[in-house]
Amino acid sequence: MSRLDDVDLSLRLSKSDGKKQLEEAQQRLVHLRLLLGGQIGPGDLGPPLCVLFEGWDASGKGGAIKRLVDHLDPRHVRVAQFAAPTHDEKRHHFLWRFWPVLPGWGGMAVLDRTWYGRVLVERVEGFAPEEAWRRAYDEIVDLETTLAAEGMVLVKFWMHLSPEEQLRRFESRRGDPYRAWKLTDEDWRNRDQRNAYEAAVEEMMERTDQPVAPWHVVAAEDKRWARVDVVRTVCTAVEEALRARGVDPDPPLS
Repeated sequence: MSRLDDVDLSLRLSKSDGKKQLEEAQQRLVHLRLLLGGQIGPGDLGPPLCVLFEGWDASGKGGAIKRLVDHLDPRHVRVAQFAAPTHDEKRHHFLWRFWPVLPGWGGMAVLDRTWYGRVLVERVEGFAPEEAWRRAYDEIVDLETTLAAEGMVLVKFWMHLSPEEQLRRFESRRGDPYRAWKLTDEDWRNRDQRNAYEAAVEEMMERTDQPVAPWHVVAAEDKRWARVDVVRTVCTAVEEALRARGVDPDPPLS
């Protein structure tokens, strides 16, 4: 079975459990974020934290990102969204446009779409030559290995849901004048190429999953489950990174 086929899309949380577990995870992340920023604990700056989001259209990336940063001070986290590269960006190496938003020590950044577009949409839609997107796997691994060696904590999410649930969300958006703007002709076109995108996702994970930057596939069929899973996974990654550096993630606060 493929990695996507292994995902249990039946995972769900009730409204009350989802609210309780999300609030607990968000509060834990506030603590860890302040610790990384030197606002609590010993006062030293912690490693940079970069959270990357990819996933199917309508898989809940925006909602998960909102819950991830909702309780954090906006001065201490940057959210960057990446669409198709502009004419000027196309004049540079495909990784060039991502460098300015990467966090420094004590900082945090969340990327809504990432450099993986090179081996996903640019591959499937033919926006990049085959030689270029095939070369990109090694270039991405080199980038992430370099960032991790410098100390960065990388957390990579693929938000996964079934084509049936995706269609339900598309139709829900189409019928809501306040959300219809989220649905584009490109979304429908991408849906028609689901098999090609699944093949691209599977190869992306196989080629770029590594100990310093593993892929976390989120069961996004239920939004409450997905949001809790995202925040908890980020907390766990930060805790493990701190312990690996000999830092207590729960130091005395006074």
